[in-house]
Amino acid sequence: MSTSAPTRPRAPKRRSPGWVPNQHGAWAMLAAPLLVGILASRPAAVLVPLTAFWFAGYFAFFAVGLWLKSRRKARYFPPVRAYAVISAVLGVVTLVLDPGLARWAPLFLLPLGVGLVASATRTERSLVSGLATATGSCLMAVVAYDAGGGTDWSRIWIIAAVLAAYFGGTVVYVKTMIRERDSRAHYLLSVTWHALSTLAMLVVSWPLVAVFALLTARAALFPRRAMTPKTVGLIEIAATIAVALGALAA
Repeated sequence: MSTSAPTRPRAPKRRSPGWVPNQHGAWAMLAAPLLVGILASRPAAVLVPLTAFWFAGYFAFFAVGLWLKSRRKARYFPPVRAYAVISAVLGVVTLVLDPGLARWAPLFLLPLGVGLVASATRTERSLVSGLATATGSCLMAVVAYDAGGGTDWSRIWIIAAVLAAYFGGTVVYVKTMIRERDSRAHYLLSVTWHALSTLAMLVVSWPLVAVFALLTARAALFPRRAMTPKTVGLIEIAATIAVALGALAA
């Protein structure tokens, strides 16, 4: 009779982190400006690789940020390498179809740099980092508009500014609902931001004034109520749709 101990099943190899972004609130900020820019212009072949590049680029940004936050540990590098290659290929395809889009790249350097420095210093959830990311995301509305052959530049910059006012305010507001719930400074900043944004919409359109007035009421009243992150997220989806439609109609 054999006395050898039974062989233990080998534990499955853990997948290195960084493959799937876990910042669920970033998806609306990522998709809305791109979609609004596309809808404000017209269909074009280059929009297909541009959209793929934008999402792959976000995956690469998230992976690099996690790698930097880990102090560049080897187990965090595989998704960095994979998404960097995918983004590079998609970027080349996009520029082959429309070389003129390269002119927008410098506008993303500052938001990108702020975000990566924040990850390296482990302050990626800071207010400055969040606002920089929101600004960079809203610039994509202009790029997508250009890719679709849009020519009314004053209109698309106003749309991008409306989106930036909304997403910037959302960055502050969400903090008052979760991580900075007890911070009076964040609460006052959130209410003030939304109130000033409402006033700014007076030169854009009355429907947007109404939308931002409701957002101001949300910023003032909701932090005083107990709400789950899921509920907060669902409300933000509805708010994002309202702002996007209002911006397109302005």
